[in-house]
Amino acid sequence: MHLTVTYDRPTDDTPGSGPVQVGWLLDTEKSSIVFDPPERVRSAEMSKDHAKSASRCPAVIQLESRYFVVKCPFDLHLKFLRGKDGKPGLRNMLGEKSPIRPKKLNEHLHVTGEAEWRYKDRPTIQLSLPYLFIADEPVYMSQVAPFMHYRADPLPGTIFGGRFPVNVWPRPLMWAFEWHEPEKDIILQRGEPLFYALFETEPQNRPVQLIEAERTPELDEYLNLISGTVNYVNQTFSLFEAAEERRPATLITPKKR
Repeated sequence: MHLTVTYDRPTDDTPGSGPVQVGWLLDTEKSSIVFDPPERVRSAEMSKDHAKSASRCPAVIQLESRYFVVKCPFDLHLKFLRGKDGKPGLRNMLGEKSPIRPKKLNEHLHVTGEAEWRYKDRPTIQLSLPYLFIADEPVYMSQVAPFMHYRADPLPGTIFGGRFPVNVWPRPLMWAFEWHEPEKDIILQRGEPLFYALFETEPQNRPVQLIEAERTPELDEYLNLISGTVNYVNQTFSLFEAAEERRPATLITPKKR
């Protein structure tokens, strides 16, 4: 008796197989050239000559494949201060040498209300960014500090991370920073890693393919549906189910070049 055994490989058309597409786009086209595309974290500059080099390690490669870096869009040198009325504020120490006009900087950067700080002696600042990530199947994105990039002069605090499903709750990101040592300045340079975006897929071993997406009318309508909810509801995660019921079947439309 001759027995033949075949193994069926799932194709990319099989649900739950192949790369997971994650779309990225900017919430506004205005001054979009300032904001660099997200890039996959790589060890390309590291030595791979030796077979046992860490940069050849499958575990390292697998880790890096899930992280994408978002870079700082402009130079910043910020000092924390309080006005005569005691209210917290920021001073741009670059002054006239700053590449960004004060009016534009104020549109992106602000100190959160003191009552919202987690610790009374640790100010929280927010840098609004236009980056949006979207997906058409379950994908969670976590925003984390750029821990694989070395800084000779560490920042005087930590960033606020976050984790949410980009297939249900796409929203413009921000860089939120908890200033543990407000007596020390925050210094960031354009092109420096600002944070990482980590993507979790189902199943977990599926690779992530990041593509630039179009801003379609359907996506606009959905974004308008969920935008601003934090101003009305404390626990926005409770709205995920309702939002999913009203999302269009497709959010990602690859951008045409």
